[in-house]
Amino acid sequence: MSAAPHPAQKPVASSGVPAHRLSVAPMMDWTDRHCRVFHRTLTRRTLLYTEMVTTGALLHGDRERHLGFSPAEHPLALQLGGNDPVALAECARMAQDWGYDEVNLNCGCPSDRVSSGAFGACLMGTPEVVARAVEAMRGATTLPVTVKHRIGIDDLDSYEHLTHFVRTVEAAGCTTLIVHARKAWLSGLSPKENREIPPLRYDVVRQLKADFGHLTVVLNGGVLDLNQAADALTWADGVMIGRAAYQTPFILGEADSAVFGEAGPGVTRREAIDAYLPYVATQLEAGQPLNRMMKHTLGLFAGQPGARHWKRTISEQGHREGAGLEVVRAALEGVPAEVLDARPGKVALPV
Repeated sequence: MSAAPHPAQKPVASSGVPAHRLSVAPMMDWTDRHCRVFHRTLTRRTLLYTEMVTTGALLHGDRERHLGFSPAEHPLALQLGGNDPVALAECARMAQDWGYDEVNLNCGCPSDRVSSGAFGACLMGTPEVVARAVEAMRGATTLPVTVKHRIGIDDLDSYEHLTHFVRTVEAAGCTTLIVHARKAWLSGLSPKENREIPPLRYDVVRQLKADFGHLTVVLNGGVLDLNQAADALTWADGVMIGRAAYQTPFILGEADSAVFGEAGPGVTRREAIDAYLPYVATQLEAGQPLNRMMKHTLGLFAGQPGARHWKRTISEQGHREGAGLEVVRAALEGVPAEVLDARPGKVALPV
């Protein structure tokens, strides 16, 4: 499904709380359009991000594949990978034309493929290049242009280097930074290892917010639930949750109430599945295989009775040719009603 172009809208919750207060990280092979529609059944206000899309893929590839989304996904940001200001500006213009709410530049991905293309985390070594890119993107769109980056790379890991990067990017007009609180080793560590081995340095991000209080600083890295998000929100402007939002998505069920001040109880797992199935049915009619949509729900019952039955049924039957909603119904039969209808726990977040 694609969204018809519409006027830009700033990603702000209806309560007036900035959507950056909570977001789900862009994750390759995970946060596709199906995942985002599913996450939206759990939280209406949390800011969602696409997978990183390279400028080359947009300029020379299938734009519908990379840019198409359901209107239900708003607020939604497009994350771009690239380093050429002209190409990034054109892609930022596309983001606005397609109806996205924000465009984000990836300066944090440490993969070899990304580094060989001289973008992603290696851009932290060339802040002037990032500044030119940001300036060009801002000149091409009225959407917010944000940057997601690490606290350092390789031996460029001093606080002085980080603040130089921030000042340079700020001078180009970027006022929102999403900071992964780990450095990246571009040689010797895989992307997976770069998410786990370099130590988390929340103290560095906290100092960055103290020194750049006028900027919006969003913490990313290692946040596993809304309780941890609550701790970070005492000093950070926002929190971005990554793998935990995918592997244990039910944590998002309390987000609208706890983070954005929405009235009413959190969403139950049954309500989330019921809300997702009409989308799944539409996608099945369009020729999408069931497992492509339902794989994003495998963690919905993590740690609960019935989780194994749910995962096994979806995994073993969802990939079969012609598999339909009967597979989902069979998977639901093995989950106790008290699990399906449980509300997420209450979390007290700072105002």
